[in-house]
Amino acid sequence: MSLEAAYRLVSGESGSLVDRYVVDQSKDADMTPPDRKLKPKVAGRGTYSEAQRISAILRKETVGGALLVASAVLALVWANSPFASGYFALRDFTIGYEPWHLNLSLGQWAADGLLAIFFFLVGLELKREFVAGDLRQLNKAVVPIAAAAGGVVIPALIYAAINWGDPEAVRGWAIPTATDIAFAVAVLALIGSHLPTALRIFLLTLAVVDDLIAIAIIAFFYTSDIQVAPLLLTLIPLALYTFVAQKYRQFLGTKPLAAWLILLPIGISVWVLVHASGIHATVAGVILGFAIPVLRSAATGGAAAGPGLAEIFEHRFRPLSAGFAVPLFAFFSAGVTVGGFDGFVDAVAHPVTIGIVVALVLGKPIGIVGTTWLVTKVTRAQLDASLKWIDIIGMAVLAGIGFTVSLLVAELSFGLGSPHDDNAKVAILVASVFAALCASVILRSRNRHYRRIGQEESIDADGDGIPDVYQRETD
Repeated sequence: MSLEAAYRLVSGESGSLVDRYVVDQSKDADMTPPDRKLKPKVAGRGTYSEAQRISAILRKETVGGALLVASAVLALVWANSPFASGYFALRDFTIGYEPWHLNLSLGQWAADGLLAIFFFLVGLELKREFVAGDLRQLNKAVVPIAAAAGGVVIPALIYAAINWGDPEAVRGWAIPTATDIAFAVAVLALIGSHLPTALRIFLLTLAVVDDLIAIAIIAFFYTSDIQVAPLLLTLIPLALYTFVAQKYRQFLGTKPLAAWLILLPIGISVWVLVHASGIHATVAGVILGFAIPVLRSAATGGAAAGPGLAEIFEHRFRPLSAGFAVPLFAFFSAGVTVGGFDGFVDAVAHPVTIGIVVALVLGKPIGIVGTTWLVTKVTRAQLDASLKWIDIIGMAVLAGIGFTVSLLVAELSFGLGSPHDDNAKVAILVASVFAALCASVILRSRNRHYRRIGQEESIDADGDGIPDVYQRETD
């Protein structure tokens, strides 16, 4: 669709979600410089519509990150107060239908059920990136994929080396491999960093790939005692769910609410069967997210008929995830009895704690920056002209905030409430705070430069609604 056609459309109903999406896709299709598609670049701005989409996501994640931190602090305070027994009684209160293996504690419901919503959005974001986002192009995907892989492998190796003599402790090797994007952007909001678009896209893309690796780790390394019958039965509702999702326009027209009402109960049945099969139920959320169609117009330059289910569901479910599901999971997971100052010192001195803190605070930046540098040498990709390596280091240190998924992996590794699990949670909290402080120092020192980039990105001399920097051909 041309810009003129998009303008006529938006003149009719300028406020609808469909119109805003069409205009964004049209601008993206018409104004993407060909050189930017071909030239390998580290932390480039991308297209204007992609920048707008990332900014919208991060604004929602900022609120969710604040709620996440507040929930964790509340749980930690309550669990170490004279009323701690009330917290643990609430966390361990069981409810559910036993014949379906769903007689779970509230803490388990938060980890298995509520986090499935979070991982559903992860699945949507992954699908979007691989179908219509930057990850569909090898020259753009190679850097964030390699950087995320380095940010997983190096921390895992560091943790395993520190805990090698304890077979039980080594089970937690995957704990320091995750990045919590909500916590990270909450830190950015708190310190008032004027982070430029290129770095925001780099951070989110890195976190998306990081989540994909975390999902694979959970599915392959933290699954045991597979029940074949429920696993095979899962294929029936999953096939029906996929069929309805792919064909919803054909049968339901432009009525996403009807599709939502049909897909929700089918999706719940998939979750129940995956949970009964022995595979962690959050994997069901990712599978269901992948089954939702994503429009290819941004990738192909064609006209968009309106937002697909992926865009609509992301718009509807992200506030539920960021504002309710993830903070409630953090509330039930972060509550650990430290035992006063002496107990805290003992916990910090434990090899599990040391391994996680060192792996997140040092291993993550070393893995991300080292791998990124290596890829630039092999592929001859260049760092965006507006940035320096200190900016990538700041992002890598910020990626050491591993909270939500790290807490989940800790429970899967050691069991909820076990001594190793408690030490791991203390380590995750300490490492996340320390990584946030270090990243704040680095990024705030660059704020003046970031403001200049922000001013450049706001200039629209020709008045066409797209900042000139996104239309400029670059080498």
